Parts: sequence; structure tokens; C-alpha cells
Amino acid sequence: MPGYGFIHDKLEIKFLILYIAARVIEPVPFDTMLELTLCDDAIDYFDFSDCLADLVKTEHLTLSDEGLYAITDKGRRNSEICESNLPYSVRQRCDRNLADCNRRLRRKSQVKASSVRRPNGTWTVSLSLSDDMGSVMELDLMMVQEEMARGVEKRFRQSPERLYSQIVNLLLSDAPEDADGGKPSPESGDQ
Repeated sequence: MPGYGFIHDKLEIKFLILYIAARVIEPVPFDTMLELTLCDDAIDYFDFSDCLADLVKTEHLTLSDEGLYAITDKGRRNSEICESNLPYSVRQRCDRNLADCNRRLRRKSQVKASSVRRPNGTWTVSLSLSDDMGSVMELDLMMVQEEMARGVEKRFRQSPERLYSQIVNLLLSDAPEDADGGKPSPESGDQ
């Protein structure tokens, strides 16, 4: 049974779904759309699900083969016309949730880590970090075990900026390669 809230019928739920779809920075799966739409206590799962399916049927939204929902031009036009019908408090709560969701989506698209097994049994871990301007860092590392590769991926996703900063600091440090500033030492036999 729906709780108390400001959304009273399926038409308003559709307005809310379009409002959300027009503001997410990339297509999102069903669960994300549900989470964002349940910002009002009067909305229940079944009404939401029906409305979402109706919006796809009426071509206000598209559903990709990967299960991602995106707004169409028709949906965007109707969202702009109808958004003022949504209660202000619902839009405010929705905007806060959207800001958090878009932050997570942006972060996910800017930080990538993956592993591929090589023919010799080792692993290549590919790490990349980008920002709004483009690529910041791309790094491929060889790991001897899958567990090591997965661990590197996980740690990179947790704090890629720290790793980037440490690499840059290391590369820009003034420490000479050895005591002679890079020249072979007499002990090495390379005279």
C-alpha cells in the first residue's frame, strides 16, 4: 500500500520518471531508475513499473538491449512542459538524489580498471583515469596471478587520484638515479 506523499496518480509518476530521465547524465538500469523515483512515499513498485513500461511503449523512453533506460526527444519535450506539475518538495528531493547519482555515474566513467589473461598465463591490468577534459592517465601492468590483478583493480578504483599523484611525484622528484647523477659507478665495471 502506498504511503503518504505528494504524488497521487500514475500520470504524476510518469512526469517524475521523465523529470529524472531528463537529468541523469547517461542511460541507467531499472534499479537506478526505481531508486531515484521512489523519492516520494506515495509511489509503490508496481505503479512505477507500469509507468516505466508505458513510457517505453509511448516512445518517451528507450530501453536498450543492455537494459538501460534513456529519454527520447519526445520525452524531453514533454518533461519540460510537465515538470512544473510536480510538487516543489518532490523536485528538491529528486534533485538531491540525482546529484548524488550523477556523481557516481561520472566517477564510474572516469575511473576504469580491467584485467585480461595473457597467453603465457600472466595478467595485464589496464588502469585509466580521466576528467572532463580527457585522459589523465593510462597504465598497463603485468601481474603474475589473477588475485594480484583483481587486487590492483580494486585498490585503483578506491583512490585513483592518490596513485596518480604518487606516480607524478616520483617522476618529478629531484633525486638522482645514483650518487653520480646517472653515471655508472667504478664498482660496476662499466668503465
